[in-house]
Amino acid sequence: MREAIREARIAKSYGEVPIGAVIVKDGEIIARGHNMREMWKDPTAHAELIAIREAARVLGGWRLTGCTLYVTLEPCPMCAGSLILSRVDNVVIGAMDAKGGAVGSVINIVEEDDFNHRPEVTTGVLAEECGIMLKEFFRELRNKRSK
Repeated sequence: MREAIREARIAKSYGEVPIGAVIVKDGEIIARGHNMREMWKDPTAHAELIAIREAARVLGGWRLTGCTLYVTLEPCPMCAGSLILSRVDNVVIGAMDAKGGAVGSVINIVEEDDFNHRPEVTTGVLAEECGIMLKEFFRELRNKRSK
């Protein structure tokens, strides 16, 4: 999770929402991602999707079995669906997202019985640190806008 936090800090340095993700296979980080929506002008440029794309490229296929995704904020519906479709085995989440989370907060897409794959989910890993980083980012953004 510390590496995902490092990715989130990179996103923040670009003015992006500080969300970071890494994918690990066999104890090694094989992919990294951080939010790039503003810079790329791409609504799908979420940290998780960037990391998933990179992991698929590294592994030479779309099935990410044996992989664990670490992410600083609970995935949205788009990213949660991508976790199912890419066959990621484990998801480790920092802070939960009460407004848009799709892995337990608002809805829980990965627990739906009708899908043919369900990753194991661990929540609350370095949650306070991940949450504070997001709260500070949005507080700073509000302060800039009010000036």
